[in-house]
Amino acid sequence: MRWQPFVTVAAVIENANKFLLVEENINGQIFFNQPAGHWEYGESLQEAITREVLEETAYHFTATYLVRIYQWSPKSEEDKTFLRFTFCGNIAGFEENLPLDEKIIRTHWLSYEEIKALKAQHRSPQVMRCIDEYIEGKRYPLDSISVV
Repeated sequence: MRWQPFVTVAAVIENANKFLLVEENINGQIFFNQPAGHWEYGESLQEAITREVLEETAYHFTATYLVRIYQWSPKSEEDKTFLRFTFCGNIAGFEENLPLDEKIIRTHWLSYEEIKALKAQHRSPQVMRCIDEYIEGKRYPLDSISVV
């Protein structure tokens, strides 16, 4: 069998010095993460992050920049590698009656300090790193990702 990474997308969403995170139940454990998920066949990476943000938060999201691409292999699953495309952008509109993805418990708007205090419950080390690099001003144009 051929090895391949899991390709995921994530969004750093800031509003009034607070960041949107999801609280999720993964196999009975509670974690905090950016709105994120797997890239699905037939969609662009930008379409994937727009869909994931809507499914996990009920917010309409438009990516404006690529923050960074991350490679991560969890110590507990060394045969897995995640390739994460993290975007930042804007939200416009909220679907009040849209049911959230089944693993999502609730969404939270949290300050940097509140997120840092929850570090032990972050889904991965990428959660804090994405926010830190966003705050540092890491931004790459969306056309850095070329679709041919």
